[in-house]
Formats: sequence, C-alpha cells, structure tokens
Amino acid sequence: MRNTIMDPRFFHGENAIFTVSNPNGDHYTYRIRKRNKEAPFFVTLLTGPNNTQDYTYLGIYIPQHQEVRLTAKSKYREDSTPVKVVRWAIKKVHEGTPLLPGYAIQHEGKCCRCGRMLTDSESIERGIGPECAKKGW
Repeated sequence: MRNTIMDPRFFHGENAIFTVSNPNGDHYTYRIRKRNKEAPFFVTLLTGPNNTQDYTYLGIYIPQHQEVRLTAKSKYREDSTPVKVVRWAIKKVHEGTPLLPGYAIQHEGKCCRCGRMLTDSESIERGIGPECAKKGW
C-alpha cells in the first residue's frame, strides 16, 4: 500500500522512504536518513533491485531551507533527473499544492522514523506512528 505524503515533517523523520512517479510510468524511490542528532540528513536514490540496500548517495537534505544540496561525494550532477525530481517533490509537499493528474509522491506505508508498518488511518495519513510522533518529528 502506498500513501500520499501530506505532511512535510515526514522528510524529517530520520528514516523516510518515498517514491515519486509521473504519468509516463517513471518512478524514483528516495530515502532520507539521519544516523544521529549531529549528522545531516542524507538523501539516497534506489538504484538496484534490493530495496533495502541498493541506494546510491545523492546529497543532503536541509530541512530549514527545504532543499537538497549536492556535495563533493554526490553521484549525481545538478542537471540530472533524480536531483530535479527530489527537489520538485520536496517543494510540492512543503507548498501543499495539488499535483497534476498522474503524478504522485507516496510513502511506503511505514513509519518515517522507525520503519514499522503503519496500521491506523491517522498514522498512515501522517506517515509516522503514534509512539514516534510523541517523540517529535
């Protein structure tokens, strides 16, 4: 089950996985992780068949500026489609503007913080479970 991301705090959950798709059938799955409180949010792109391990480093997410920045270790260029897509998706969710028909930005039905399967409708809509939400985004 995949669910539209409604709350921009989803990206701040330290373990956010989401897919962006378009009417042509193209899709990109991203993971935004934060390993500890001092570390930045790392953005990676799913590039292989193993959806838990086959991620390639893209850049860092800066929540205060609602942007993704490339670094010296980024495997993608500024003009690459995966970079443009993740920036577009984050902007759309933060703006709260509706997407055109056929476009989607969806989480995978798991908590953006701990990765557990979400089961209640409110948690599914937010993208975070009740216990993790109590701890803060």
